[in-house]
Amino acid sequence: MPELAVLAEVIRSGFVESVHYGSVVGLDPSGRAEVALGLVDAPVLPRSSAKPFQALACLVSGAALAGPELRRLAIAAGSHTGEDFHVRLVRELLEDYGLDFRALGCPPSWPEDRAAMEELIRQGQGVSRERMNCSGKHAAMLAACVANGWDVPGYLSPEHPLQQRVRSVTEELAGEKAAHVAVDGCGAPLFGISLTGLARAVQGLVTAAPGSGPRQVADAMRAHPEYVGGTGHQNTDLMRALPGAVAKGGAEGVLVVALASGHAVAVKVIDGSPRATTAIALGALRLMGCDVTPAAAFEHVDVLGGGVPVGRVVTALRRSPP
Repeated sequence: MPELAVLAEVIRSGFVESVHYGSVVGLDPSGRAEVALGLVDAPVLPRSSAKPFQALACLVSGAALAGPELRRLAIAAGSHTGEDFHVRLVRELLEDYGLDFRALGCPPSWPEDRAAMEELIRQGQGVSRERMNCSGKHAAMLAACVANGWDVPGYLSPEHPLQQRVRSVTEELAGEKAAHVAVDGCGAPLFGISLTGLARAVQGLVTAAPGSGPRQVADAMRAHPEYVGGTGHQNTDLMRALPGAVAKGGAEGVLVVALASGHAVAVKVIDGSPRATTAIALGALRLMGCDVTPAAAFEHVDVLGGGVPVGRVVTALRRSPP
């Protein structure tokens, strides 16, 4: 794959067993690309890395997400693990707009949190829409619809006023027009942009003026990382390790990370695996001179043999002119 870059290596017992190809772009605070490997200007589907922009669209459309604690805004921008405290917040938001879980358009799912799933099984319960990792986003979308008197049952149509607002917000942050419209795993419209545009968009959240809509999204994610992911979730733990950082992963090997300094990275692993995306993002930040030492534990993934580490998945990034 000559147009893509080797982003990570899987090393077992000193032997390079496999590699992850893809693209990565790193922007300095001015927006200049300091790291650009692979097809950084080709469209990608951001998947759940787009949730912060979707949350912003709901916020500017009048959904009551920016209360004193910003928890609602955080869960709207997140992919929660379906724990009880996540479900309580989703219920609270829906009830404030006269709705319940039946209004959610996302598919039923088990929670991603294993302990929560096992407890549901013990109680004889099954999958549900509220436990699905996108239910916070969907609740925020429904709230925005009610706030504006927009059609509620049809809120997932790409032509719906809310989804058109999502598109315009995404395009404004990315600095480019959407190249493709798809359907995400949760059923919501998804707008494809370049990897550089994706990095530019997340950078715009952390560099926005204090009190502005984009900055409120970043501040909510940073204040409440437990609602962006959950117990043991890598995005949550990474943001705790790097105070001031915003991190949001997406399916099929996508991840965005922006630091309080304004440095931003977007990653796309072409095989769709997420296992090395955090290590790749941190490697790109290091190439730009950022101190990510507090997150050193995330710069590799153990490779096991006989149940014990015998190697590592590590970044393969090397400095290269953009």
